[in-house]
Parts: sequence; structure tokens; C-alpha cells
Amino acid sequence: MPHLSVTAQETPSKPALIMGGSGRVVSYGELDRRSNQVAHLLRLCGVHRGDHIAMMLENSPEFIEIACAALRAGIIFTPISTHLKSDETAYILENCGAKVFVVSAQYADVAEKMIRQAPTVERFYMVGGVRDGFEPWEEALDPMPTTPIADQSTGTSMLYSSGTTGKPKGVLIPPSDAAFDAPYPLSVSIGPAFGFGPETTYLSPAPLYHAAPMHYNMLVLDTGGCSVIMEKFDPEKALSLIEDYRVTHSQWVPIMFVRMLKLPKAVRERYDVSSMQVALHAAAPCPIEVKEQMIDWWGPIVWEYYSSSEAAGFTLIDANSWLTHKGSVGRPLFGVPHVCDDEGRELPPGEVGTIWFSELRDKFAYHNEPAKTESAYNKDGWATCGDMGYLDDEGFLYLTDRRNFMIITGGVNVYPAEVENVLIGHPKVADVAVFGVPNEEFGEEVKAVVQPGNWVDATDETAFELLEWLRERLSHVKVPKSLDFMEQLPRMDNGKLYKRHLMEAYKNREG
Repeated sequence: MPHLSVTAQETPSKPALIMGGSGRVVSYGELDRRSNQVAHLLRLCGVHRGDHIAMMLENSPEFIEIACAALRAGIIFTPISTHLKSDETAYILENCGAKVFVVSAQYADVAEKMIRQAPTVERFYMVGGVRDGFEPWEEALDPMPTTPIADQSTGTSMLYSSGTTGKPKGVLIPPSDAAFDAPYPLSVSIGPAFGFGPETTYLSPAPLYHAAPMHYNMLVLDTGGCSVIMEKFDPEKALSLIEDYRVTHSQWVPIMFVRMLKLPKAVRERYDVSSMQVALHAAAPCPIEVKEQMIDWWGPIVWEYYSSSEAAGFTLIDANSWLTHKGSVGRPLFGVPHVCDDEGRELPPGEVGTIWFSELRDKFAYHNEPAKTESAYNKDGWATCGDMGYLDDEGFLYLTDRRNFMIITGGVNVYPAEVENVLIGHPKVADVAVFGVPNEEFGEEVKAVVQPGNWVDATDETAFELLEWLRERLSHVKVPKSLDFMEQLPRMDNGKLYKRHLMEAYKNREG
């Protein structure tokens, strides 16, 4: 498991990164030199071990270069979602205490407001453009030495929750005291389990600011493989990249599976995906029918895991085990899952409650949020991220939904993910969000908002058809009382739905 600097020394011309859209190739030698230059520039800016920086960048070589520099310079780096507005971005910059903010010219409108809204930031840099108040990144970087800084040490990332259920929270697991070139944490856990190594070609279809894509790309670089990074997910393009680069490993979210499966059959069968050895997926519950179709299409290479930025626990399930435990996210690889009621009592198999993990590998904290950190742990030191689910008799874990999204209608708990997972299977549905809205009699009622595959289907007749279709498959209490259409649901590129925004909009409308 060589550090990228070792691979750069031994095989400097080997591709480290290939950008899927442009075809741009970044070699290990180039990446090593550039990350050294970034480290020197950050030191020149007064950023030292334990200090924070932040960046708002699209999927690009610059993102990887900065991450690699921070990891070898003892710096805590925060990638910011490119979907966030100025107020949310300013909050993160202030909360993390970033000394340096690096932003792409694509997000200049948000970035310019940071000069006024984020006074704690000392240096502002812009990649690929020039704006008042921002130093050109390329001009600042080019004169820097390409050799390592003298005081290399291990850095870490601090990612923020996506803000889908409230104000973003920075998840901090303190940097390791290990040497900067010690194996990346995933290199000694997931890496060997899935055969990541020098022969790996990894397809990265999701935004790098999200936890899984960022960590998996760092794993690939730490084990000497090659990452093919999509600038933006497109279902047919993903298939063509698998064929063109003979991709061996990949990581997905369920909505990506849905969009690939909704391609015409002739398009799906046009591409050779037989090179793939491991296809991982996570981030949201996967509809059972979708998972069945993916295994039928790609074979028993589809693995599912459940974890979080907090890394409180990690469960894993292979395709064959899933076929006998459909809907499960597996058994623990580390951390021991427990399901508890609202009073903290552990529930028996089959009963839904909040998921907690004991026997934690690392203790996380929400940065500068002591109250939120305390609420994430119970008296026994178990940790939760607020997800709900249940265990079966064999210890397999199943997810239902986040506590924040649960609907209580007439005293009955309804989990939106269950309704969404059924509705997404209808051929006219491209995407769907289900949530609760106020109801005078029942407290809440179930609401569905559908993004149709074709806007011409956004009719009262289609809404009636969809609701009747649900009534044939779900208990009547789970069927939405009403269904609206929206041309584009506010889903981020990482597959997460900004459901909070929809919920607030509908509650305001009701009010």
C-alpha cells in the first residue's frame, strides 16, 4: 500500500486521475508535484498542522490536489457542497474556522458574498477565473517548489452534513498521529476486502465533496490504482466509461441505479460492463426491485454498505446474502448495531427504532457544537446519526428512514422511504419525494411530489393512476393523500434529496 509519493517515484507517468468528460489525464508524478506545491502555498499563507481550510470546487484535478496536500501537511480540509447558498456557505466557513477558501469560478456569485459574510477567512483564491477580492489560484501556485514541505504530517477531512434535515454539522475525527505516508484508513479495512490495488480502475460518478467519493478516491491513490472521475453523472456516459477504461471498481447511490435502469434496454445492452469486479452502493435505502434488476444485469458483484460521515459503524452485505435478506444493509464490519426506542430501551428483532452503534473505532464530534455532539451519544457511549431501522433474528440490519422524515398520521408511523421505493418503480416516475404536511384531523398526512420521466405525463389522470397503483401495493394509511408534479426535484448530484426545502415550502403553503 504505497503512498502516492512512492508510486510517483516508482512509476511517475502512471495515470492517477482521468477526467471522464474531458479525458484529461493526471499522472502520479504530476499529482505528487502539484500537491507539494499546494502544501507550500498553504504554509506560506500561515496554515499549519491542525488549521482548517475550505474549498468549493466541481469534480476536478484541483480538488484532488488540494485534498492530497492537506493530507500530507497535517491540515483539516472541508469540501463544501456546490449546491449550498451563500448563507449556508458562510456558516460553514465560520464554523470550521477556515483560514483559506479556494473556490471555482463556476461559483463566483456565491463566493463573492463570502468576502463580506466570512470575515474569519484570511485568504481567498479562485480557480479558473478572476474576481475582485480573490487571488488567482494558478498564479499563486505555479512558483511554489515541487518538493515536499519539511514538516509533513497526517491531515484529515472534516465534512459537513448536507443540510437535508437542518443546519449542516461538521463531523470531526481528529487527525492521526501516524506518519503522513502511513496507509490511508480505508486501505487497511475496505481496501483489502474488495481488492483495491495497483491494477484497480475506479469509476467515481458522484461529487467529490461527498464523503464516500472523496474517501474512495483517496483509497485508490493510496493503493496505486487509477480513478476515472466523472465531472457530472450521466447514466449512459457512466456505462461508456466502464467499457472504455475497463473499470474494475465503482461506487454508486440508488438514484444512479434507477437512472441507468430507465435507459432503453438497447442502450443498456450496448455497453460491455464485464470488467467490473466490485460495484458498491450506499447513501440511501435502495428499492428492492431496483437492486434485483442491478444484480440480474451486473451479476453478484453488487455490494451494499451502511455508514455515515461520523463513521460510528459500518455494515456490509454482498449480493448473494442480500438475495436471502432482501432490503438489508448487512451485518457489521465494525461497530455493533443496536435498535432502541425513544426511552433508550433496546428493542427485539423486527421492531423499528433508532439505530445506535457501540464499540466505536473512533469518537467523532460535531465541530463547535457541543450540545449536538452530546445528543449523538447515550449514557453507554453508543452513537447515533438519527437513522431508523430494525435488526432481524440473524443480526442483519434494515433501514426505514431518518427520524426527521418520519410521518405520524393519526398515531401511525409512516416511513417515506418505503413509499418512495415503491413509487420509483412506476415507469412514468423519474424521481419522487414523500413527506408529511399538516392535517387538522390526523396531525400530518402523506404528501408525494413526483418528477415524471416526461412532463407531458404531469396530469390529473397520471396522478390518479399513480395513487391507484400505490393502493394495490401499500397499506391505505401509507398512500399519499395527494400527489403533485415538479419538473426537477431538488436532488444533489450525490443522490441526496433536499427534502427539507420541499417540506418547508409545503408547510408555508399550507400556513
